Amino acid sequence: MNYLPLAALMLGLLSLPVKAADWFDEFRASASPAQLYQFLHAMPKGGDLHNHLSGSGLPEWWYRLATDQQLNGGYQYYTKTRINNCRAPGGDMFGFAPYLLLFRTIQESSYARLPACEKAEFQKLESLTREQKTDWMNSLALDKAHEGRDEFFQTHWQRLADLTGNPHIMAELLYLNMQDFSKEGLIYLETMEGTRFYQTPDGQPIEPDAVADIFRLRLQQPDAIATGVTVRMQYYLLRFIADAEQDLEWIYHFVDRNRDLYTGINMVGREDNDKGYPLRFLPVLRKLRRDIPGIPLAIHAGEVDEPNQHVRDTLLLGAERIGHGVNLISDPDTMLLMRNNQNLVEINLISNMKLNYVNQFKEHPFPEYLRFGIPVTLSTDDRGMWLSNMTDEYFVAVSEFNLSWAEIRLLLSQSIEHAFVEAPVKAALRDTLNKRLNAFERNFRAQGISGLPQATPMANGFICQHYGFCSQ
Repeated sequence: MNYLPLAALMLGLLSLPVKAADWFDEFRASASPAQLYQFLHAMPKGGDLHNHLSGSGLPEWWYRLATDQQLNGGYQYYTKTRINNCRAPGGDMFGFAPYLLLFRTIQESSYARLPACEKAEFQKLESLTREQKTDWMNSLALDKAHEGRDEFFQTHWQRLADLTGNPHIMAELLYLNMQDFSKEGLIYLETMEGTRFYQTPDGQPIEPDAVADIFRLRLQQPDAIATGVTVRMQYYLLRFIADAEQDLEWIYHFVDRNRDLYTGINMVGREDNDKGYPLRFLPVLRKLRRDIPGIPLAIHAGEVDEPNQHVRDTLLLGAERIGHGVNLISDPDTMLLMRNNQNLVEINLISNMKLNYVNQFKEHPFPEYLRFGIPVTLSTDDRGMWLSNMTDEYFVAVSEFNLSWAEIRLLLSQSIEHAFVEAPVKAALRDTLNKRLNAFERNFRAQGISGLPQATPMANGFICQHYGFCSQ
């Protein structure tokens, strides 16, 4: 008779369903949407690894920061509320600064350069009527059934315009995310933002090192520290621009000099723009890695409708994490390569639904990746534009895919294990998360739902719109 080695036997036992976790199955089966949301909101969470800082601001945050000169560094903003047909039809009607776009917001120095006819199309942001203010904020959210990826990629960022060129606003936006995430138990945030293309109130460029120092200073303030959220940043590269290779070289050197703040690089931008194909960057990355100690890469790949091998090609670039990976399901060879491996897929359920990469959640490959053995975790992407948070992502995942407690804990732990943070900090975050999750489980099993604070989704947010479960 053959006997399994003791180590193999123990490994087999550990892989079996654990009866002690049945408490969660029983709770989930009987819980109302309100109770499930209450549980998931109170649940300690790890990190948000796929977060665009400029897409993470709720519309009301943008308005408050843009109109409060004490917070925004003394900048004055104007927004476009009418179109007077000041320009003749031509190429400048569209593009990154589209003329035919309401609620495009610019700072006073940009406004001063406009001809008189165009100045009459703008008004000070704080002078908007109540109806105009509502419309301005609605213009920054992807909250209508007819809106999709074109609305998102071609109007939302263009409306923000000069707001994203104010380092004080972006630093405050980072703090507001820390504060909001802290309320739902998050302990780590890795957000994408750059340090170039910022300008002073009078329109002069601000040096990248000075912008990095503004972020550092904001993170060192007592209110930011009090959130208990550890923050690191990734520098983004817009992958499809003409000089993207030169851009990547500049970014690589900048991140190398600022590793206390920037822990990685991310290639962003629409993948259906073929100019940003992954292997375009292989030669320059190989050159950079000859001279500079490795910098972690977390690259968008597989956020596209067509089957292709962009995820595989992104792995060849040296990416440790894949953003989205929706079409990885169409590449079985790469799925086998990633199974039980070290490359994580950052799953953005709400984003993929909002931008129509899946028509309904049951089409999403997330549960297949999770249960096939590909490392995954949940993240928020551009949550300010979806009107969502991290709890919403877990609510969708549990509601749609029947997650077990062991699977939830795996998702949470992998958001720390795959973070681009220094090893001692990662060890401390891992320990904090495990202790909080163990305490949360003990307390819930002893007290039930009555022992948790009340929590409801944000009014008019994604959960309200999609599931009809809304705050009062």
